[in-house]
Amino acid sequence: MWDKPRVLNWIANFLNALAAVIFLYGLVYVVVHLPIFPLREVRVDGQLEHVTREQIKLIAERHLQGNFFTVDVLKARDAFQKLPWARKVSVRKRWPDRLEVVIEEQHELARWGNIALVNTYGELFHAASDSDLPVFYGPGDAVAEVAKQYGVYSQILAGGTGSHITQLALTSRRAWQIKTDKGLVIELGREQVEERLRKFANAYSHTLGGVKVAITYVDLRYPNGFAVRKPEVTTSKRKTGAA
Repeated sequence: MWDKPRVLNWIANFLNALAAVIFLYGLVYVVVHLPIFPLREVRVDGQLEHVTREQIKLIAERHLQGNFFTVDVLKARDAFQKLPWARKVSVRKRWPDRLEVVIEEQHELARWGNIALVNTYGELFHAASDSDLPVFYGPGDAVAEVAKQYGVYSQILAGGTGSHITQLALTSRRAWQIKTDKGLVIELGREQVEERLRKFANAYSHTLGGVKVAITYVDLRYPNGFAVRKPEVTTSKRKTGAA
């Protein structure tokens, strides 16, 4: 090989190039790790009601280590994303010394039993809330469906009966049940659900709406009408009435 100048030249050029690359890499590494490119500002944007300054400050102190070049943007985003009320987070650098964080907060729509909260996208999330929210029940894969139908059923009931949904349940057999703020339980069944509810809402004002006795249960699973149930009269009340 030593008598082959072309091969020797190729090897020498390769080694020189490799040395140059290593030198440049080392130089860049040293430069970017110098304390001359500090992060001076972390700007957090978004309509924040639940994410606090204390939480943001704590994350910045723990996870925004390094300078403008060395700070781990993905790690920072993951840290902000773990906040209970953060739905989506984006983090990006702005030359020369700023980090911009945009947080989209969760907006609670309801409770999923006593397990979690449901946001307006029909997604579950875990956070503490003292808001007076409706409660959803259903199979684990039906969160989005229940949230969507809640909007539809709420609009129908509010327009026809003036009541609001406090509980919406979807059974494993795909049957729907509603409870309202007026103490009324509405059985909708599995078929033609929206049509049944609209008919009931349209008929409410000249049927149940004019009845002075409180109705606690309505069954809409009839082709040409619905059945109602009045509150049960206790024995003491019967005796008082008889006297």
